[in-house]
Amino acid sequence: MLERHHLALLRAVEREGTLTGAAERLHLTQSALSHSVKKLEQRLGIDLWEKEGRRLRLTAAGEYLLSLANRLLPQFEHAEQVLQQMAAGERGALRIGMECHPCYQWLLKIVGPYLEAWPGVDVDVKQEFQFGGMAALFGHEIDLLVTPDPLHKPGVVFTPVFAYEQVLVVAADHPLASKAYAQPQDLVDEVLISYPVPLERLDVYSYFLMPAGIAPRRHKTIETTDIMLHTVAAGRGVAALPRWLVDEYASGLPITPVSLGKKGVAKQIHLGVRETDLHTDYVDAFVQMARRPGG
Repeated sequence: MLERHHLALLRAVEREGTLTGAAERLHLTQSALSHSVKKLEQRLGIDLWEKEGRRLRLTAAGEYLLSLANRLLPQFEHAEQVLQQMAAGERGALRIGMECHPCYQWLLKIVGPYLEAWPGVDVDVKQEFQFGGMAALFGHEIDLLVTPDPLHKPGVVFTPVFAYEQVLVVAADHPLASKAYAQPQDLVDEVLISYPVPLERLDVYSYFLMPAGIAPRRHKTIETTDIMLHTVAAGRGVAALPRWLVDEYASGLPITPVSLGKKGVAKQIHLGVRETDLHTDYVDAFVQMARRPGG
């Protein structure tokens, strides 16, 4: 019979690449782990690994079980964490996954008041799930997904919580700063700065440049908002960001927001929650707080 510790063993061997490394991770002797591997393969009647020198490579059967382990083990681990918190008199934990770089600034305004209102709930923000949050949500690795691009699927409910305009940010002395709005051809000779995100996930491309068949002279990526806006202020490029974020920095930097096209690009931050968690009081409370004006 396939048991949880078999899945943990499989995941450890895949992560470490060797039985020795896996044994250390699981606090087992190498002989005990090797015996467990052999016993599992004999019980299943199929090989799970093939040797490649000193390392191990999963067979098709091993790959299948690994995918199962990656789906189920986080759920077991989360359930144990929740039960331990309940036993200690705590309410639980809210793990938030981010699919939006600038949304982090917005999130900080919600987390502070939420922690005060819910002292028995731990909050953790997991930015490593940027741009892959749906899998993390379905896999119970996060409890709530922050995204401007909801992917509606059965089992997940998305709630719009904050509307904003995506704008072009230019230096205050840039020729575009005096215009009511920018047109795609205005960026032909520009260095466009963005977060390190695939082009298809960038609104300035999908809603503005690509429909017009236009590309900037150069595309440059910068991870942090502060460095990005200082670079723009120095006249070394332009960027596309939420207007509310630009307004927060505008008082301290010589930058100007310009609408993307005559109609602009309207967006919304959404919070995605599993249907099964929708009525969990501390999860629902976070969504409701995020929907309040000024949240």
